[in-house]
Amino acid sequence: MSELEKRFAVLIDSDNISAKYINAILNEMTKYGVITYKRIYGDWTKNQASKWRGELLENSITPIQQFSNTVGKNATDSALIIDAMDILYTGNVDGFCLVSSDGDFTKLASRLRETGMYVIGMGESKTPRSFKAACSVFTNLEILLENDEEKTKETIPQKKIVEAIIELITENENNERTTAMGEVGNYLVKKYSDFDVRSYGYSSLSRFIDEMDAFNLDRKDNNLYVSMKDARTQKKEVVERIKIKVKSAGNNGIELAQLGQYIHRQFPGFKVKEYGYSTFQKFVQSVPELLIRTDTDHNMIYYISLPELDGGDGRARRKRNRS
Repeated sequence: MSELEKRFAVLIDSDNISAKYINAILNEMTKYGVITYKRIYGDWTKNQASKWRGELLENSITPIQQFSNTVGKNATDSALIIDAMDILYTGNVDGFCLVSSDGDFTKLASRLRETGMYVIGMGESKTPRSFKAACSVFTNLEILLENDEEKTKETIPQKKIVEAIIELITENENNERTTAMGEVGNYLVKKYSDFDVRSYGYSSLSRFIDEMDAFNLDRKDNNLYVSMKDARTQKKEVVERIKIKVKSAGNNGIELAQLGQYIHRQFPGFKVKEYGYSTFQKFVQSVPELLIRTDTDHNMIYYISLPELDGGDGRARRKRNRS
């Protein structure tokens, strides 16, 4: 089982965690695997729980009602601990995420780790050190929010990410090895310590790579593997995307440079030399439906239907290119 296929139970103590952290919590868990249990514990009859109510349905979190029957006793802690042990004995998860700033969960974290569970702790800076130490890894929620905000400002160019993945796949192919999704994730983090798919607007690495036109994803034995697309297949996709883009520009046409930037954003690993062309302009000129004209300082591209070509063989287009 790959790292990204591991199953986790996320258990949240609403008495000690603010609702503002929910997106950060769920996004952070995409780094570790799949969430199979999402439960939050508290007394939902209290007004202080109102901010959480709006998040429950939106994020498909199961609320567990626990009345405060005794003054001074935290009934929520007991309910969460009991549920954690019940889930443990089902054997349906590979780890737990305990979300609380309460040190009372220290013993629970230690007990879960004794059984071989991977325990992720999340809480605010006020969380007692004993609970932090009892977890396999602990994430400070305040820092997590700050990091998320910073990473949205500065990201590694996607082109560099594509090049790194191609580098890894090529090395593996030379050694007659396939490339698993988990290996890609580990390689990117080693190469770029600040790499985070959330910086590009994705919640998971698999979805991020799946939407790149340079790669294929294949599932075998419940594991995901990454491979490079066949060059001929990609060329067909590039040509179709170019035609759609130029056609949508209408009679005004589109600048060659602008089209080139668009295609390189859509296909970060695209290189015209791999298809036998020295320049992007020559690649575009090979598409029969496109006409290139020099307009002042720019090369403009227009979409024309095939019947407009003299004899249907492209001679008229080449003649007009020379004018």
